[in-house]
Amino acid sequence: MAHGLVIRSTGSWYDVRNSDGHIYRARLKGKFKIKDLKVTNPIAVGDRVQFEVEDEVENTAVIFDIAPRENYIIRQSVHKTAHGHILAANLDQAVLLATLTLPRTSLGFIDRFLVAAESFRIPTTVVFNKTDILNEEGLEFQRELQDLYENIGYNTLATSAIEGDGVEPFRKLLDGKITLLSGHSGVGKSSLVNAISPSLDLRTNEVSTFANKGVHTTTFAEMFELTPGTFIIDTPGIKELGLVETSKEEIAHYFPEMRNRLNQCRFHNCLHINEPGCAIKDAVIEGDIAESRYNSYLSMVGGEDNRR
Repeated sequence: MAHGLVIRSTGSWYDVRNSDGHIYRARLKGKFKIKDLKVTNPIAVGDRVQFEVEDEVENTAVIFDIAPRENYIIRQSVHKTAHGHILAANLDQAVLLATLTLPRTSLGFIDRFLVAAESFRIPTTVVFNKTDILNEEGLEFQRELQDLYENIGYNTLATSAIEGDGVEPFRKLLDGKITLLSGHSGVGKSSLVNAISPSLDLRTNEVSTFANKGVHTTTFAEMFELTPGTFIIDTPGIKELGLVETSKEEIAHYFPEMRNRLNQCRFHNCLHINEPGCAIKDAVIEGDIAESRYNSYLSMVGGEDNRR
């Protein structure tokens, strides 16, 4: 039995890389159930698996077992609402690419991604890309957002793949780590990666100015090795990010600025909506918790869409 790393998922087939760097096309042996986890993809990019070579000529293999995951980032399945879809597993960090225009990334989407990562304590950096197309007012708003997230404890970067701004810090951020890259279609993931690793030549598409939305260029999640020991996992552009595996009572624990105040509420089961003696609501009124973050929290507790 050989050990390998899943570097690409195409639905029923997976690309598995062994310790020598050889890549096999592999499929699952029978049906997999992982801890009764309801997911549309039992195996995700980043999973470590045990497999046997099935056909040397055809270069195919069969996966028999999945090693326990250190962590993963999961979203609600677009097609099966009761199921989740694992974006990637066994990550050192996540990078969320956001743009303030063409396309616009909502603060609700940013906050949902941070909550999904925070639930596994996955360090996350928010990269604000396409600074070259912002006017002075837009740049000022971006700086305010960077301050907001940095004050909470998140790392942020401002980049322009076109002009090369922030590209070197972006390269250093990825160095020696397995990183999930995520964001809406059209935020410039592929352009930014191509700027630091032109040999990958990831496909890019223009953003539709009519709809202010990106066009999907990635169909399946895929892991790339930029340099020895430095891996990125490129994911399909995400329109929305429904939370799974997270109860209403847990959500506040994944907001760092709320987590520190939870024991100060009058009621231990406070949901921070309309209960008296709520330390979270008091902090919002006093300006210690950003109103945008609190609104994101309310929308998650209410199970609302995040695309606003």
